[in-house]
Amino acid sequence: MKNTLKILTVSLIAFAAGITANNYAVSDVPSNYKIAVVDVQKLVSSSSQVKALKDEQKQKSQEIAKFLENAKTNIDKESDDKKKKALEEKYNKEFQTKRESIAKNYETKLLAIDKNISSIIESNAKANGYNLVLVKGVVLAGGTDITDEIQKQIK
Repeated sequence: MKNTLKILTVSLIAFAAGITANNYAVSDVPSNYKIAVVDVQKLVSSSSQVKALKDEQKQKSQEIAKFLENAKTNIDKESDDKKKKALEEKYNKEFQTKRESIAKNYETKLLAIDKNISSIIESNAKANGYNLVLVKGVVLAGGTDITDEIQKQIK
């Protein structure tokens, strides 16, 4: 019984201390603290760089499909089982190499686009005196929406 009472007392003190610390932290925010929100999904979907990357990926997917079709045709033409198996291995290795190259290229370009968009958001926020920029999807209310300003700056 005494242990339960001690645990309850310590818990209540910790809870009260937490609320007090939270209220102090929130009350310490300066009145001129500016918060902006950005719809990142809208920025990404309207970016010409992202559209170009998607078109490039579509083209490379078509090239891969054509490669696989040609490989299948060449393998089907071969009648010798050993040569057929050797061709399959050769084409599988080529396919893996092409696929890895395409994936690496895509990832590199996507990271560059992300870095570009992030730097534009950051420079816009600094230029306009915003202390904090949040993704619009996680904010229920408040903050100045700077999505359209950013969208004009993104290529």
